[in-house]
Amino acid sequence: MKKEVKCTGCRVKSSAARFLSDDQIEELGEHCVEVHFEPGETLFKQDALSSNIIYLKEGLVKLTMKGPYRDQILKLVRAPAYLGIPTTVGDKVNHYSATALNRVAACFIDLNVFRKMIFENGNFSWEIILTLCRYELQQFHRCINLTQKQLNGKLAGTLLDLAGNIYQSSSFHLDLSRNELAEMLGTTRESISRALNEFAEEGIIRLQGREISILDEERLREIYRRG
Repeated sequence: MKKEVKCTGCRVKSSAARFLSDDQIEELGEHCVEVHFEPGETLFKQDALSSNIIYLKEGLVKLTMKGPYRDQILKLVRAPAYLGIPTTVGDKVNHYSATALNRVAACFIDLNVFRKMIFENGNFSWEIILTLCRYELQQFHRCINLTQKQLNGKLAGTLLDLAGNIYQSSSFHLDLSRNELAEMLGTTRESISRALNEFAEEGIIRLQGREISILDEERLREIYRRG
């Protein structure tokens, strides 16, 4: 579902957009369309041409990339956040896909207007650079977690990240299936289920289907540190 956008009255502006003037905000709204997605729907697809920067206004999405053997979940992104800046600006072709994990509202911004704002407003540009730097550093830490830790360490780090950065609560409903969680950590569904059950049996987490509560955060952090 699409609808016209009134950016001037938006209550979830990005930190970068707060530096834009009223005229620039109005111009942004004239070249922006808000689209709503249901869980499982694709916001954009790998290898498709892209002419928009996407601002995730509400909801949670997963970013996936096709690999030689299977699709790989790169990361989860929680609103508010920009999507597709590196792939759209750098190559104009999507290098990965974005899929809604719950109900999502996303603003599709014309690339030419977004580029114009970057040229015209230094503070806006600087905030965009800071955002990209944070994303890159997060990926570096995630890469170390995936390549140098055993499964329990990987899972502990992921649960801490989900609680602290994605759901912002020690108790949350996991929007990923066990298969998707396994895909994210580069392992099998059976291994993930076994590790989660072990954490639950040891009193580190409480597990009821997709409902997860972290009961012993310090112990989970120790497992993550030990790898």
